[in-house]
Amino acid sequence: MIKAIIFDMDGLMVDTERLYYEADLEIAAQHGETVDYQVVAQMMGQKPLDAMMIFRDSLELDLSPTKLLNERDKIFLEKLKVDLLPMPGLIETINALYAKYKLAVTTGAPQKFTDFILDGLEIRGFFEVIQTSDTINIGKPAPEIYLKTIERLHLTPPECIVLEDSSNGALSAKRAGCYTIAIPSIYTQHQDFSFTDYIAEDLIGAKKHIIACLVSKYS
Repeated sequence: MIKAIIFDMDGLMVDTERLYYEADLEIAAQHGETVDYQVVAQMMGQKPLDAMMIFRDSLELDLSPTKLLNERDKIFLEKLKVDLLPMPGLIETINALYAKYKLAVTTGAPQKFTDFILDGLEIRGFFEVIQTSDTINIGKPAPEIYLKTIERLHLTPPECIVLEDSSNGALSAKRAGCYTIAIPSIYTQHQDFSFTDYIAEDLIGAKKHIIACLVSKYS
């Protein structure tokens, strides 16, 4: 029986992948470089410092990942302050599932950005567990972050459905043993989701799939 729905955050709940990409482009330009979107795709879902290691190595920059991360955090936060947008159908989906399941957030973002987003959208109270990358050793696509979320929910992986927008995140959820629904964004639509259990067009489509199909299957 499904008892919990676990949401990724960046690109799934909020349109932040665009803001991260814009910040990456700005940093690259500051150092006289350009960044290919394939590099950004590799960074998705990773712990922030690990993501910036990929960024640094791809651009062959002679800078520490910590310095690059600090640069990106400043740019990203300024963009977030004026451009915090929920993905279409987020509030409707949360409201529809909240009465039936435990809800959780599992994100590769740090706590400081997660708090800003959840409080800014006034949705923190819907989630029983909020798991960020701050206490994770190995980020997505490793399963650690989802296994930790599930442990904090006091559940088992087969009792959880995960909603993810990136291949790295979806693979993390599958490796943890969860039923995984991919909701590709315009930034991730060309990534591989063939291993997922279901691919939805958007959050509303995922919600309908959960209610119409999975409830009858697992109840």
